[in-house]
Amino acid sequence: MASNPAAGFTCHANGESTPGRGSSSGRSRRYRCESESDVGPTDKSLARLCSRDEEERAAALEELSRGVLLCLELDRSGSAQLSKQTLLLLLRLSRSCPLQGVRERATELLRTAEEQGVEVPRALASGPSSFIPAKEILKQGLDQDILIESFLSLGRVDHITMVMALHPAYLSCFLRTQHALLEMDGPLPRHWRHYIAVMAAARHQCSYQVQQHSAGFLEAGGEESWLSGLEHAPTKLRSLQTLNKLLAHRPWLITQQHIQELVCPGAEPRWSFAELIHAVVLMAHAHSLCSFVWGCSINPEPDHIGGYTFQLPSPSHLPRCPHSPAHEDGRQELVDGVMEVEVLMQRMVALQQQEEECTQEEMVTRFERERSESIPTAVVRGAPPDLVLRLVEEPEFRYEDFAPKGEQSPPTMRAQDYSWEDHGFSLVNRLLPDMGQLLDEKFQVVSNLTYNRMAMHDGVDTHTLRKALWNYIHCLYGIRYDDYDYGSVNVLLERSLKVFVKTMACHPEQTTARIYHAFWRHFRHSEKVHANLIVMEARLQAALLYTLRAITHYMR
Repeated sequence: MASNPAAGFTCHANGESTPGRGSSSGRSRRYRCESESDVGPTDKSLARLCSRDEEERAAALEELSRGVLLCLELDRSGSAQLSKQTLLLLLRLSRSCPLQGVRERATELLRTAEEQGVEVPRALASGPSSFIPAKEILKQGLDQDILIESFLSLGRVDHITMVMALHPAYLSCFLRTQHALLEMDGPLPRHWRHYIAVMAAARHQCSYQVQQHSAGFLEAGGEESWLSGLEHAPTKLRSLQTLNKLLAHRPWLITQQHIQELVCPGAEPRWSFAELIHAVVLMAHAHSLCSFVWGCSINPEPDHIGGYTFQLPSPSHLPRCPHSPAHEDGRQELVDGVMEVEVLMQRMVALQQQEEECTQEEMVTRFERERSESIPTAVVRGAPPDLVLRLVEEPEFRYEDFAPKGEQSPPTMRAQDYSWEDHGFSLVNRLLPDMGQLLDEKFQVVSNLTYNRMAMHDGVDTHTLRKALWNYIHCLYGIRYDDYDYGSVNVLLERSLKVFVKTMACHPEQTTARIYHAFWRHFRHSEKVHANLIVMEARLQAALLYTLRAITHYMR
């Protein structure tokens, strides 16, 4: 089939070239135009590049190459130039496409453009995370089957996917669930889904997700004006704001009254139960994903604001790989890290062999002790960027401890009275078919995920440690398991780990490199990512349980 050599990219009028810094070839650098006509590659051409048919992919790649080279020829004569969006597409493909041929061709085209005097973008980050060295994340290479599948299905492999690929079994469940939430048939229009995710991510100042879902919102046909402020969105979407802020920061305050205001026959506008469940799962999903983004310090995508620059590199601005303080502070830190692992191993074995049983009263006392323990998280970030702030109502509403010392706390939620397995799962599955199953599979996979190793040790049963992490997060959210001894939490989770977990679960925007590197100093980064996944999913389930309980009470 004949194809237009300029399809899949954009040339536009060059006009007068602006003098720039001299290139190595001595020519002045031509600046890309940023006019309103600066349109990017078409959806159709990008879809062909992600085709499962190798021949069609090869043809699309050749088409893209011919078009770029043709545009460079026109640019040389002063009549046209490559658009910013095309250059950013090439940058993204050169950095993250798991198909080696596409990645290498995009790199080659950028190099050719630069040699022709075009000012090309450069990625600001050296990898997907500023906490984890890129070589650790991409140890298995970009051409993993799960990353190739992600590219062919979604058209890109983002930084979240790359980091989660350290745990492929979990990533597979995560991608299925997220795809169903955002793309599959459901009660909410596709652009509404992305806008709800934008509203949710903004609560945690997560510009990464705000940018990602803003792009999805526009691609789905959403009105750009909605992104300039909540007041431009429909009243029905704005009516979610109270539920959104409670879900993000204090879900235990959600009551059936909040549900009634949205679904009762007199509500204006009124949400159906199916629509509301869809919106609740979307918000909780985005909130918990903010914990992962901040907890792993996910860098902006190379084609997002903050992820690229058109400036020439200088030695003082070269990206640096993060290093653990344990590697920088000398031999003593290394020895201390090894000792921490050995002590933790001994405690895990002791707990597994423990036969002493506590009374129910003692179990409750230990739970209350953990719940009310003071864990400082006093870091304050600067004001969030404008693109986030304009999408938040009551930005001063933040997390507060479920049970501050000396204050009356809300009643504890006993897992025996309302649990995911016995109550939440069936309610979600009934109102949003298959979503309960997808969420349950994700919870099961992250809870059971193990490689039977810990730091430098193999053949380790980590069940008690994983369970302590999960139950500690639920404890922070006021959820108690009658049959669990919360004394295990204090034995297995040292204070620096508790600081990280509480920060990430309750106010993730305050996570710092110091907090990340302070815990599990001798563990692999992949093990810390595993801990992040447990925190993310335990937080998601806790927030869902409070909302689903309120819906159940209203429906009675």
